[in-house]
Order: sequence, then structure tokens, then C-alpha cells
Amino acid sequence: MIVEGPLGRTAVPLKPFITLHFPDEHQLQIGVRDMAEREQRMMWGTTRTLISNAIVGMTEGYSTPLYLVGVGFRANMEEDPRGTTDGGSGKRLHLKLGYTHSVYIPVPPTIKAEVPSATKISLFATDKQLLGEFARKIKSLRMPEPYKGKGIFIGKETIRLKTAKKR
Repeated sequence: MIVEGPLGRTAVPLKPFITLHFPDEHQLQIGVRDMAEREQRMMWGTTRTLISNAIVGMTEGYSTPLYLVGVGFRANMEEDPRGTTDGGSGKRLHLKLGYTHSVYIPVPPTIKAEVPSATKISLFATDKQLLGEFARKIKSLRMPEPYKGKGIFIGKETIRLKTAKKR
């Protein structure tokens, strides 16, 4: 199934047993051939969600903020010296995360990244799944730790702080 909108076009793969009905111009009904089959019932909801995500992605898009919390944690955007080879967008994130070295992450071509401040990264994409994967890839570089609360946080995510062991 092809979904087109002002932000582009995308394809949603459909299993052969999924049926689509268009009762009117602004409505889509999704069904399956055999309700008794477990796999068909599972894929029914999954397909509905994938189509819904594609429609929202092609009309509004998805955005996710990332926050760098920690002393000396900084981010900025720069040109990627490799350019657009390897399927990149020509941009990369330069992150300082408390390591002895800087970390560089090439930004995929389907994702737009901005750094409005040194401790905030804004990501925008039309594909919700790719956006989440890229955000988790960045977060995995410095997972939030529960004792000092330092790390990379996605959106309004918080972490409960633990108390240190007392002697």
C-alpha cells in the first residue's frame, strides 16, 4: 500500500490475507480473511497501526527531542567529511559525552537533526520507526544512570535516582 502526503510518499507492506475497504473518501477499513487464525488477528492490529503511523508521518511528521544531562555533555551538528557516501545525509552529530574522545554519528538522509542548544538535539522524520531507532542509537552511547542522573534522555523521560550505600 502506498501512502502519499505533503511530506512525501512511503510504502506499507501488506500480508496477502489483509483486506482493505474504502467506504468513503476519508475512511479506510482493514480486515482479515479468517478471524479464527491467530496470525491473521495479530497482523490485523499491527497493519492498522503501521498504516496509521504512515499517514501521520506523511501529513505531519514525527519529532523527538533528546536531552544531554551531565557536566561537559555537549552536542553540535557539522558537515560529514565522507559526504553522502554510504547513504548518509552529509551531516553528522558531534557529541562530547564525558569520554576521552568525541563521538561522531552520521545522520541518516531520512532524518533531519537540529541542535538548538548545546544540550538538546531535535530530530524530525516521516518514519516513526526509523526515528525511534536513531534516537535509541544516540541514547545507547550514554544510557541514563540511576545514581547521578546523567545520560541522554529521549523526550520527557525521567529516571528515579537511587541513594548511595551508606556505611
